[in-house]
Amino acid sequence: MATCRYPVPTLACKRSVGIKVLNSKLSEYVRLAAADETILVTDRDRVVAEIGPPAPARSAAVADAHLAELMRTGILAPPSHVTTGAPPKPEPIAPLSEILQQLDRDRGDR
Repeated sequence: MATCRYPVPTLACKRSVGIKVLNSKLSEYVRLAAADETILVTDRDRVVAEIGPPAPARSAAVADAHLAELMRTGILAPPSHVTTGAPPKPEPIAPLSEILQQLDRDRGDR
């Protein structure tokens, strides 16, 4: 496991791991990230990515996280008003017998 190369008393030390090692021990590094640790992913001693814990505002449910991301980017808007209770029952447009008569009339034209 990678350790901190340059400990600085005022800065928090982060682990770093190469892509090859990360590929073989991914679940171990994901567990570290779940425990609030940030891991720097390197490729030939160059940092290319970070693996870390989810942001505090991030929902634990994946579907909620996707919805929140869509709202943050403006693709999805929150509801204009919130209703409570059961939705209202739709009022019938016409009696069923009248709808069937119109349907028969429309089909007869063919």
